[in-house]
Amino acid sequence: MKIFIIFVISLSVNLYASLIGSNFSQRDLQILEDLDIKASFITDYKLQEVYSQLSSKRSTNYYIEKFNKASLFVPRLRDILRHEGIPDVFIYMAMAESYFTIDAKSRAKAIGLWQFMNSTAKMYGLRNDLYVDERMDLVKSTYAATKYLNRLHDMFGKWYLAAIAYNCGEGRVIEAITRATIDMYIEKFPSMKKDKQVKEFRKIISEYQRKHTGFGDLKDVYKQVLTWNLKPDVEYLLREQKNLSRQYLPNESRRYIRKIISLAMLNSQNFIKHEDNSHLLNLGISTTVATIPVKGGTHLKDIAESIGMKYEELYRLNSHVKQSIIPPNEQYYTINIPYSRLNRFNQNKDKIKTTKFAIHVVKNGDTLYGISKKYKVPYKIIKNYNKLKNDRLSLRQKIVLPIPEDMIKMFSFNNTKKKHYIVKSGDSLYSIAKKHKIDIKKIMKDNNLKDTQLRIGDKLVIR
Repeated sequence: MKIFIIFVISLSVNLYASLIGSNFSQRDLQILEDLDIKASFITDYKLQEVYSQLSSKRSTNYYIEKFNKASLFVPRLRDILRHEGIPDVFIYMAMAESYFTIDAKSRAKAIGLWQFMNSTAKMYGLRNDLYVDERMDLVKSTYAATKYLNRLHDMFGKWYLAAIAYNCGEGRVIEAITRATIDMYIEKFPSMKKDKQVKEFRKIISEYQRKHTGFGDLKDVYKQVLTWNLKPDVEYLLREQKNLSRQYLPNESRRYIRKIISLAMLNSQNFIKHEDNSHLLNLGISTTVATIPVKGGTHLKDIAESIGMKYEELYRLNSHVKQSIIPPNEQYYTINIPYSRLNRFNQNKDKIKTTKFAIHVVKNGDTLYGISKKYKVPYKIIKNYNKLKNDRLSLRQKIVLPIPEDMIKMFSFNNTKKKHYIVKSGDSLYSIAKKHKIDIKKIMKDNNLKDTQLRIGDKLVIR
């Protein structure tokens, strides 16, 4: 029985090894080179295991399906990557992140093609407000991803490390390199295992892992071990360490880099070269998506109508536009349309309907009738447009309001109403702020007040 089990294990290892080992191409080696990985990594057992899993009939069908659905915008993504100096293989990082689903959402609340967390998105200039979430803008999010990747590449000097850091964070990669370098040092100089400095470094790493010390202390150790000129390669960093719960890199990240490589290598296999799928080989040759400025406040439905396109198709390209309304607080805001529709847009852009839209966020005490009266939009129109089955509203619910042309200036986000208030006996800054539903700090700022003291007859500006 033991001999049989050993034979089966040996057979499975050889089976995986043959998946790439016997028929890899020059393009496969180029993929590794583009990621700054040595060609010998082609024989990595875990890589071949991931490749084998992604090569199943079910997985390749899914691969083709996702590439076909994204065929309109993948060329645009590739153009941006090339323009920003990112290797073409990173198109498969987007596939690994979201399978090219523009509005993909993870359990950790990462969103979009490149799975940005909100905090990281803000760092790289992506908006997320009442009207847009640019993590789902295929163009802007890709530019943001290239900035992030270039920064990580500048930090670590290897593209595969940039990809891994994108997945698990630069701090985790710094920890991995620090630990691996120390281990390599001990392997090279066994007598240094009990060295005072090495012990101190290991202690700091341990304290950092238990959150008893800050990242700055770990980074100081990282900078010092870099001077040893021992550079752990991808195989060293991805290897599994026995009897350690915390590996150099998380299991997810180790699989992640192998998945990117495997997805890239699949693109040169026979199922892609098949007549029905051969068009996928040419993605990236032509310009397919144009980014155009449109007037703030207009609706994607009106834009779609003006270019002879189905609204649903236009919305899929612009999932970042919440409620399908172009931000009213912008004179112009860019959206994405098929390049084939650009001429028609230029011909009809001045004819797009002038009805504008705003969004009202429900506050305590709001009623549908009150909102109708405030914005002078008929109650039935508001109810029908928002598909409300009854009059009940919930706090922070977003109500879409079609605003007539002659009312636009009144509710313009670029124009604030200004009036003057004369302080009377018994008034306080608090009572005035409460009466006008304005924050005290805003009144003080608008009137250059250094404190809250008021005098009867003072004239205050209320915006």
